[in-house]
Formats: sequence, C-alpha cells, structure tokens
Amino acid sequence: MKTRADSGRKRKARSGNAAGRRGPLRPPLAKARPSPPRRELPAAEAVSETPGDVTDRGEKLHKVLAQAGLGSRRAMEARILAGEVTVNGRVATVGDRVTAGDQIRVGGQVVRRQAAEQAPRVLIYHKPEGEIVSNDDPQGRPTVFEKLPPARGAKWLAIGRLDFNTSGLLIFTTSGELANRMMHPRFEVEREYAVRVLGNMHPAALDALRAGVRLEDGVARFERLEEEGGEGANRWFRVLLKEGRNRIVRRLFESQGLTVSRLMRVRFGAVALPPQLKRGQFIELTRGDVERLTAWAALPGQPLTEMIPSAAAARNRPRRSSAPR
Repeated sequence: MKTRADSGRKRKARSGNAAGRRGPLRPPLAKARPSPPRRELPAAEAVSETPGDVTDRGEKLHKVLAQAGLGSRRAMEARILAGEVTVNGRVATVGDRVTAGDQIRVGGQVVRRQAAEQAPRVLIYHKPEGEIVSNDDPQGRPTVFEKLPPARGAKWLAIGRLDFNTSGLLIFTTSGELANRMMHPRFEVEREYAVRVLGNMHPAALDALRAGVRLEDGVARFERLEEEGGEGANRWFRVLLKEGRNRIVRRLFESQGLTVSRLMRVRFGAVALPPQLKRGQFIELTRGDVERLTAWAALPGQPLTEMIPSAAAARNRPRRSSAPR
C-alpha cells in the first residue's frame, strides 16, 4: 500500500532529476531569508548625493568628470593629481568645485557636462569566453569594447569585470556615478553566478564555503550556495556574492580542491541576463529601465521586486556589432 510519505519521496526524486537537467540560464534565485541589516557607514565614508557634493560653490570636480563618463571617481582623482585636468585654464587640484559656467579640460580636450535631465545610457552585453574586459590588451586578445556601439560623445564604462574564461552578464554605462554605485564595495551589490564544477562536493566543503574560507587576500564566502544537479562528473551550483574580487568564485572552489569547468554571471544587482540574449549580443535599456536602475542604485539594499530589463524591453531585438575594420 502506498503511503503519503512514499508519494512525497517520489515527488522529491522527480524534482531532483529535473534540477539535474536544468541549464545555467533560469530566473535568479529567490531569497530564502531576508539579508542581515546593512552596516551603517560612518559619516566620513557615506556618499552624499546633494549636500556633500553640491553647494552654492558648485559640484566636486571629480564627480562631474565621472558623470561625464570619463571614468570612476577614483580614476578622475588620479588624473587630477597627475595634473591632466584644468579649470578655466588653471591646473585643478583634488577637492576643487566647478559650476556650469566653468570650462573643464582633460588632457587638453573640453569636457561636455551631461545635462541633469539627460539619462545615462546603459547596455547589457552577453560576454562569451575568450574576450577581455579592457580597452587595451598587450597580448592582442579580443576585447568586449570592440563589440559595443559608439557612445556618442561619452565613454562606455564596464560595471564589474569578468575574466577571460568567464561568460555572462556585463553592464556598460556612460554614467560614472551609476558605475560607482554598482561597483563600490561599501554598497555590497549582489552578484549571482551559475557554476559548473568538476567532481563531487563533500558536505563539509559546502559548509566551509558558506561560512567563509581564508584566501591570500582575506576571508571570503558565498552568501548563498545552492546545488543545481548535474550529469556525470560535472555538478552545477548557483552562488551569490556581495563582492567582486579577482577570480573570487574560482578561488573559493579551488580552496576545496575543486575545479570550475564553466562560470557564467547571470545577475548583477537588479539587472538579470535575458535568456534570449545570445553570446556576443547586446541590448540597450529603455529610458524607463535606466530610470528604474538609477533609482535602485541610489538605495541598493532595497528588495528586488522586478528584474531589469523589464519583460517588454528584454524582447527588444538584440544586436551584434561588427568587428572593427
């Protein structure tokens, strides 16, 4: 006689088999439990949108340069220190403020400030393996920037990097402010990956990766680590981190004697990789989605109620740029 317990075990087995056949591209992980309260930043570390950066004397110079799409705030401070930036013909210093009437030059070129009402541009690109996230590679390898459309008077900034052998979601924007909000460690923006690992994982190794292991650059751990099944010697996992250290996912698994055979980023903060976006293709977010992303990035700890791009925007025809001539 079949009991309810027998039926439950069969349903669980069928569910496990389905997970084993599941590919890396599926909806992002649902939160199993609320995240711990975010650490309040000391006043000296907090990023202020208006009172700290905008006064009657204007905005901070390095912020204006970042908003113009020339690079991150830190990179702009470095260029100011190097003497590459002038304001009204005078060599600028870190901490200078500028107004709309000031003429700013970087490397001799006049900077065109982005109008306050003009929304930044944001691209979603499905990076394949075999491309490097850099404008210049001494080894001559293909770069992701070769595939992007012209930025029209601005510069594409990559939000986060993926190594040469990692595929998946890359976000590009013309806004240094948005890039800083998404990448800076203080904001702890989530990164989600689909990982295929060669070999079986011992339960003790899973516990260690969730609790934290010491790497050469400090302790690291997965915020979440879920088994996704697999076939043969390969096993799929879905992992979540709140940092972007170099090769962090691979190094965490290697600390347990396991080799990552495939790694794919499927989500970065509120942005998810659309399943229909093939490798080497990109889509540009609609103005509405850019506004939603900008609003979310201003408060990155808020819950994710809907992924970006929206369902309608994700159905836009993806584009593949031709190789440069």
